[in-house]
Amino acid sequence: MKRVRLTMSQALVKFLDNQYIECDGVETKFVSGMFGIFGHGCVVGVGQALEQGGHNLKFYQGKNEQNMALAAVAYAKQMDRKAIIPCVSSIGPGATNMVTACGCATANRIPLLVLPGDTFACRQPDPVLQQAEFFDNYGRTVTDAFKGVCHYFDRILRPEQLMTACINAMRVLTD
Repeated sequence: MKRVRLTMSQALVKFLDNQYIECDGVETKFVSGMFGIFGHGCVVGVGQALEQGGHNLKFYQGKNEQNMALAAVAYAKQMDRKAIIPCVSSIGPGATNMVTACGCATANRIPLLVLPGDTFACRQPDPVLQQAEFFDNYGRTVTDAFKGVCHYFDRILRPEQLMTACINAMRVLTD
């Protein structure tokens, strides 16, 4: 078997592109595209992976994080919860705009996958533009706001955590 080397974001895009569900004997592609607003924490990762191609995901450029997340909720509801469009954003206040959509999706059992950026692996560039600063705890970020409104929350700190997190996220999204 040939070894394939991928970045974490390339592996994520490849994984999402290969998700299908079967309902009443009909197989359907579960992830058809991705909304995104790129900035700190995601532009050189997911943005680059989407740009490189080799997948069948359509990219939709968001203009506001809350609007793209609510559009993703509406899409999943319209598709009878059999298809989703994940939302990716940078770290910062924009990411918190998706919290309302997460609460709506959770309360109504609608599958919504949000991929907000997070802090850098090292703190040398800290703080970055639009990053909310918490001086009492540098490990706390605006993405912690998602914990209370999501059925599943995971912070990926190392690449090897990605595949387990992806499987668990799909399990929750398709439950």
